[in-house]
Amino acid sequence: MSNLPEPVRVVQLPDGTYTYADHLPTPLQPTAPQVVHQHIHQAPPDRTVQRIALGSGIGAGTVAAGVYFGPLLVGALTAIAANLALLAFLATVMAWGVVSVVKSVGGPDGKAAAKTLSKARKRRR
Repeated sequence: MSNLPEPVRVVQLPDGTYTYADHLPTPLQPTAPQVVHQHIHQAPPDRTVQRIALGSGIGAGTVAAGVYFGPLLVGALTAIAANLALLAFLATVMAWGVVSVVKSVGGPDGKAAAKTLSKARKRRR
């Protein structure tokens, strides 16, 4: 009968669960809960421009001014571009009107001048 294996023991662990004795870790001692020291830091701002600006030494007031005046600058530049486009359109219409009047009123000299101008434009292309 010495060929029989040892009987398997079942033990109850400190947490109340059961396990086989041969599966126990070598040092089965009750362990105290581990204390974890964790330092929580506030995350940096997620905006790259602000991160660069604050990192380069300029103050938060400058960053706030950029945030406030940036859209105002874009709006002002858009308004200027719209005004320039309107002025360019008016200049084109006025030039066309002057050329039309010179053609119709100028007689043969006006027509010759308009013809010369149109030939010069075609050569530039």
